[in-house]
Amino acid sequence: MTDVDVVVVGAGLAGLTAARRLRAAGRSVRVVEARDRVAGRTLGGTLTNGVPVELGGQWIGTTQTEVLALVAELGLTTFPTYDTGDAVTLYRGTRTRYGDETFGLSETGAVEVGRLRAELAALAETVSLSTPWTSQAAADLDRRTLDEWLRANTADAEALAFWNAVVPALFSAEPAELSLLHFLFYVKSAGTLDILVGVTGGAQELRVVGGTHQISERLAAELGDDVVTLGAPVFGIAQDADEVRVTCASGTITAERVIVAIPPALAGRLRYEPALPAARDGLTQQMPMGSVIKIQVAYPAPFWRTTGLSGFAFNLDGALSVTLDNSPPDGSCGVLVGFFEGAHARTAGSWSVDKRKAAAVAELTELFGPAAAEPSDYVERNWMAEEYTRGCYGGRLGAGVWTQYGAALSEPVGRIHWAGAETATVWNGYMDGAVRSGDRAATEVLTCLDS
Repeated sequence: MTDVDVVVVGAGLAGLTAARRLRAAGRSVRVVEARDRVAGRTLGGTLTNGVPVELGGQWIGTTQTEVLALVAELGLTTFPTYDTGDAVTLYRGTRTRYGDETFGLSETGAVEVGRLRAELAALAETVSLSTPWTSQAAADLDRRTLDEWLRANTADAEALAFWNAVVPALFSAEPAELSLLHFLFYVKSAGTLDILVGVTGGAQELRVVGGTHQISERLAAELGDDVVTLGAPVFGIAQDADEVRVTCASGTITAERVIVAIPPALAGRLRYEPALPAARDGLTQQMPMGSVIKIQVAYPAPFWRTTGLSGFAFNLDGALSVTLDNSPPDGSCGVLVGFFEGAHARTAGSWSVDKRKAAAVAELTELFGPAAAEPSDYVERNWMAEEYTRGCYGGRLGAGVWTQYGAALSEPVGRIHWAGAETATVWNGYMDGAVRSGDRAATEVLTCLDS
């Protein structure tokens, strides 16, 4: 007799969604979480004035139907990201305001970026979401990095600068650090590149009042303290013909099945008995997390709005490549959110907090004018330093990994099942993908338990 039917490793959106689904089906579950909190890569914080800010994943697009349904079911509400007015692009020291689809680029640069976007969109349509490694021309698409493809298809410096800012904004990694196939799969899993980078009508359209971390907190509250155990990092998973044994800081739990709902890079650090198949282990060795430091810079008021700016900016020159208006719904103070990402994050990660703040404020001043030079507050989260995350937004696959190891990403290993945003085929890497992956893993487990 096992302690429970299923153990779930990780109390983020994927793990808690899976646990909830299993409990609803009448199965006994234990969720073990290494941190002293639930919610994984979503995290709430506050400014000194008490206004809540989100230090992790926060935006929800209107096509992210699964997480939106969960938000509504749990009694949470959303509000639109402020997106009224012009955006700003900084390139080679020139600041350009724009309110159209040009991204503030020159006519030549905008045309070239548009051409590349169309070619990438056409390539993305050839990719299989369920099995990317079987896609038409998968081997060729996977052996090349996105950077190689871009440089082979344009010599336009402005267009390349655009992509070198956009790609880290999406992946927290550089174009040279991911395969072309991975980029195309990711784009198709979200629908289009326009959806990925857009605010209104895009992936950044909605925010949850009070923060998205509340989704996990409410799921955990439903499950109860007898189900969710915090401060219990898992050390190892052993399985045999009869059961699976999950050893964590609070002891060993036996179960029929286990769902591992943590990023592959972290899952690969656990000890497995017997050892994982070589393909699964090889995958986890080659799926690093992104590099990102998320910052919130607050002001007494959202001053940019009074000058007709939306708060959205592309910085093709500096380390803070993308910013958005992250003010509270009532506009009681102004908040600009930005990110050190990819190579910039790895450099800034060695700086002091004061140095990062000074660098961020200097770049915001270039983008939004002198009023940005006097913030009332600064809050940041270095996700690379998080012991049980080691980076955000998610794991990425470099050249050759999809075609050599991709089949092992979500394929169960005996009694072990895998969940997490990285395993999703729709909205891969996003909260919606995490919810979908939890449902998928729970369905797999229920099928096994019922057979």
